[in-house]
Amino acid sequence: MNRVEIERVVHAPRDTVFARYTDHAGWSDWARIGRVAVVKHGAADPDGVGCVRSFALFGLREEVMEFQRPQLMAYRIVRGGFPFTHHRARVTFEARGDATRVVWHTEFQPRLAILGGATERVLRAVFSRVLARFARYAERSA
Repeated sequence: MNRVEIERVVHAPRDTVFARYTDHAGWSDWARIGRVAVVKHGAADPDGVGCVRSFALFGLREEVMEFQRPQLMAYRIVRGGFPFTHHRARVTFEARGDATRVVWHTEFQPRLAILGGATERVLRAVFSRVLARFARYAERSA
């Protein structure tokens, strides 16, 4: 298994940060990765467990597997996701006074072992930018 972890401190309260991050359709407004849509709502919470979000640009679908407001959201890829055969990610939200420490952690199995290191570098770069954009968005809207 390969692993990548990205951390970002967002200068906004944890409840606000969690709500903005787990507003899956809202990603279309700030992430700059194309249209993101909810194709299936969660059972107990529309953005919670069972929710499936779709990323049009990548042909990717992710399903929320764990949802503990306001500290944790975990998901897995259920469609698309080349070059992965297994992918699971956890995003944690830790209150730090008036700020929130957001940690995105993913584990994946590449289809070809030789692609593991390169895929880690790409994911690290992409999610560093995504979390930076998210921090600016969440701080402006707090």
